[in-house]
Amino acid sequence: MKKVAIIMGSDSDLPVLEKAIQTLKDFDVPYEVHVFSAHRTPVEAKEFSENARKNGFGVIIAAAGMAAHLAGAIAANTTLPVIGIPIKSTTLDGIDALLSTVQMPSGIPVSTVAINGAVNAALLSIEMMAIYDESLEKKLEDFRKANYEKVLSKNKEVENKYNV
Repeated sequence: MKKVAIIMGSDSDLPVLEKAIQTLKDFDVPYEVHVFSAHRTPVEAKEFSENARKNGFGVIIAAAGMAAHLAGAIAANTTLPVIGIPIKSTTLDGIDALLSTVQMPSGIPVSTVAINGAVNAALLSIEMMAIYDESLEKKLEDFRKANYEKVLSKNKEVENKYNV
């Protein structure tokens, strides 16, 4: 199975990314976590993305706040799918990062999830890899079924408590 790379622009992004890490663990998907900045360590970010495919990665998750150029910088140097997570900052509540991540020029796509959307980034990477992995597809189906049943159970609790 291919690995998922989780790249963050700063270790201050780690509390958000721990949700992606846990989601990948829950699905038994191998991963690596790195801190590379598009602005402060551009050489390392470029080298990582240029070599990601030959190093066994299938998808890259890139998370950054503020100017949030990391996902685009990574995508510019690989043909692997890149999922950007805009990280909420104190300045503009993550809107700056969202716009920087989602507004990629034609020819260099970056899939973008919600601000601080680490779980969905992990799930999207799992869905991409499940295209060719039936056991991973089954885990996704089981996960969706469990979520379905959980919502119906919560609905029943609310109905029983509030409906007369």
